[in-house]
Amino acid sequence: MPDTPVAPASGADDSCDDARAMPGSAAIHRPCLLLAISLMLAGSIYPLLFAGSDGKASHGLAMALFWAMSAGFVRGVGFIPRTRVWRLLFSGWSCLAGLLLATGLRWGGPLF
Repeated sequence: MPDTPVAPASGADDSCDDARAMPGSAAIHRPCLLLAISLMLAGSIYPLLFAGSDGKASHGLAMALFWAMSAGFVRGVGFIPRTRVWRLLFSGWSCLAGLLLATGLRWGGPLF
């Protein structure tokens, strides 16, 4: 049987080498992950969570909650994007910002 060429086990051709990895902690971030799972379960059990105070579908409220949930899952599992824009949109702080925006849209005053 002819031998087939095998890629080297380490090194030069890997696209995910450690030299390009982002510095910092990429461990599981429990508060963000718990918030994302809570939003997912609450929205599945009680879909009116995504409705406005008048009971109609609120796309702004849904967008803010989905942004908070997405950022919570991305940061919660420990993924930190390399690009600054994505790192900003999917950070723990943006998870909190999305949740605060959703709270303001749902129960806020005239500013929202």
